[in-house]
Amino acid sequence: MNVKRFVAATSREALVLVRQAFGEDAVILSTRPCKEGVEVLAMAPESVAQIEKFEAHAAAPAAPRAPAPRMPAIKPAAKPAAPAAAAVEQDVERLAMSTLSFQDYVRERMLKRRQAAMQSAARAAAPLPAACAPVGPAAPAAAVAAAAPSVEGGLGAAAPLPDPGTPGLGPRSVAEVPVVPPPAEPAWNAAPAAALSLQVEQEQRAMLHELREMKGLIEERFGALAFMEKLQRNPQQAKLTQKLLDCGFSPVLIRKLAAAAPNDVGDLEAWVGGVLQRNLLTGEAEPALEDQGGVYALVGSTGVGKTTSTAKLAAAFAAKYGASNLGLITLDAYRVGAHEQLRAYGRIIGCAVHTAHDRSALEDLLDLLSAKKMVLIDTAGIGQRDSRTQELLEMVGHRSIQRLLVVNAASQGETIEDVLIAYRAHQCKGVVLSKLDEAVKLGPALDAMIRHKLKIVGVANGQRVPEDWHRMTSQALVHRAMRGGGSSAYRLDADDVNLVFTAPPRRPAWTGMAAGGLHA
Repeated sequence: MNVKRFVAATSREALVLVRQAFGEDAVILSTRPCKEGVEVLAMAPESVAQIEKFEAHAAAPAAPRAPAPRMPAIKPAAKPAAPAAAAVEQDVERLAMSTLSFQDYVRERMLKRRQAAMQSAARAAAPLPAACAPVGPAAPAAAVAAAAPSVEGGLGAAAPLPDPGTPGLGPRSVAEVPVVPPPAEPAWNAAPAAALSLQVEQEQRAMLHELREMKGLIEERFGALAFMEKLQRNPQQAKLTQKLLDCGFSPVLIRKLAAAAPNDVGDLEAWVGGVLQRNLLTGEAEPALEDQGGVYALVGSTGVGKTTSTAKLAAAFAAKYGASNLGLITLDAYRVGAHEQLRAYGRIIGCAVHTAHDRSALEDLLDLLSAKKMVLIDTAGIGQRDSRTQELLEMVGHRSIQRLLVVNAASQGETIEDVLIAYRAHQCKGVVLSKLDEAVKLGPALDAMIRHKLKIVGVANGQRVPEDWHRMTSQALVHRAMRGGGSSAYRLDADDVNLVFTAPPRRPAWTGMAAGGLHA
């Protein structure tokens, strides 16, 4: 008896190897999947006769111990071969462990595993090797356990092979065993598990993003509706809101005022004016800049009036303390003849004007003028979005220099906001509002000062030196801003006000204010 093991990638290749080894009448004992692909146990057809002879000899009754000459008397004992064949047939019918039934059992297990893998959405099933037998009734697990030792243990009597003469139970040749191709894999199963998991994760993120957007939209709409409902219940408050918009105040500040406004106040406009005055910082309670003295550098964007403001402040100081206690420095080397303008003012005042082209020259001049009570530095006008703005701020970053930011009061609110951020207004000693006489609406400038908590140390409302240099109180500034002005084409009606407040800002605009907002 010669049982041989054949291993190949597919069942078809394994059967070819069996046919080459034992011929067309080879007997297939078992097939099963393995790590290399498919494993087939087969033996030669002449080994069947040896197994039958062995079974017949095992089934015969044991002969009594006798001398050697009486050995031929054992011949009649060969008759029980027929009962042995019947026992083999009964065992085969009971166990149903033919080669094909074992293959069916293996194939059924493979199909169950594949179906379980297909039901998992997170992991794609690995392709399984195809079985090499037709799908039929599956054998019970007990039969597989009983038949497995008979192959690997040398084909003992635990599970004898059927009689070759029994119809339907004899050994089958390689040609009689059909090869069934594996079932078609689903289309989605071809994708790798990582790609499938990534797709599911992307869909979940997209869904969460849509839900967040929907939630934010609902909150904004309900907030706007609640605000407009409050205005509709209080016509006086709605009228004041429209007036503040016409004066140039930002919707953020107006919304803050409307939220804090009491319902039982008599004169709502006077209440709003008082709130704005208390939150607008001015230097009215402090000594004037010309009385304080020190080193000041006037910075700002192009055309805001830095040189004129420097001359006005210098003239105001010289009128009180004399030109001998004043030092003037210009850093404006960009504009043609810019330093000549300040020199002309210096000659009128009676003070020399020095020019510094870099930081080292500026520091030398500061050491030279250290005995002066006040030193004013006129800087070059650079746009707030120019890359040289950072260089200018570093040049006047000496520890003894205090910066004064000059802001054009006639600029748009968004432009003023951009200038305050670019020139780091929170690091300056104060703000000088220039061109007050050119501003149609003072609301945007005061709105930015209130939200960033900046101090207004002086205002300039003309070209005259030094007559047009003033210190205004918060009450005077707010009163002028509340007067409004401008063309009727830019005024809002009730529908326009509703349109403005139905789109709340998406980012916080109270950059310099506390969480509590305004001081009512």
